[in-house]
Amino acid sequence: MDKTGAAFLRLVKIMDDLRTQCPWDKKQTIHTLRQLTIEETYELADSITDTNWNGIKEELGDLFLHLVFYAKIGAEQQQFTLEEVLNGICEKLIYRHPHIYGEVKVADEEEVKRNWEKLKLKEGKGKSSVLSGVPSSLPATVKAMRLQEKAKQIGFEWDNREQVWEKVEEEHRELLEAVKMGDTDKMEDELGDVFFSLINFARFLQVDAENALERTNKKFISRFTKMEAEALKEGKQLHDMSLAEMDAIWNRVKHLTS
Repeated sequence: MDKTGAAFLRLVKIMDDLRTQCPWDKKQTIHTLRQLTIEETYELADSITDTNWNGIKEELGDLFLHLVFYAKIGAEQQQFTLEEVLNGICEKLIYRHPHIYGEVKVADEEEVKRNWEKLKLKEGKGKSSVLSGVPSSLPATVKAMRLQEKAKQIGFEWDNREQVWEKVEEEHRELLEAVKMGDTDKMEDELGDVFFSLINFARFLQVDAENALERTNKKFISRFTKMEAEALKEGKQLHDMSLAEMDAIWNRVKHLTS
């Protein structure tokens, strides 16, 4: 057995020990683990956004633990075994890569994606739409990207980025009209359309909209906290300052961090 296989089996053995000997681990269910798994996934996403390789390594380990944990509970409930989980994904990958494990020829990655979606629909499982594979619980920005990517695979797609930007401008005009009308429900609807079209434009630029927004969030946090620190150096609190005073500090900080 190679080192990778031995390390994986070591984790499986440790999980067996924890499940039988640790009071906390013994009590866990798939439902109590759910939120913890989501948090670990977001921690991994943070490390990826920051290109923090040590963080990625650590968070991957945490997620491996969760995956083995779910498989252990599944075996205890006589629902499935870890072996079935692993063989299942292996068979799925082989089936969905006929250009590797079969005689199918593909020209590029886009054709690979189209074949993938067609094969998923052939598998059935009660899913009749190419969009049915997008989890309903995904964050809205990520869900929008996935819906657009799915639609693209069956040819429902703009020809170029210029067309997409025209759509952004069209949705922007419709939002401004809703604002003039003072219709709150319409404003929310049109603002959603603006977001969706901007995410689509980001996709055409090959920019991850979620990552782009998170980078801006982090940048804002960094600059705002530095602005707070600069105000303290002047013996002031932000809430005691005018907007013009705060804006002057903000611009200094922005210049230093740009």
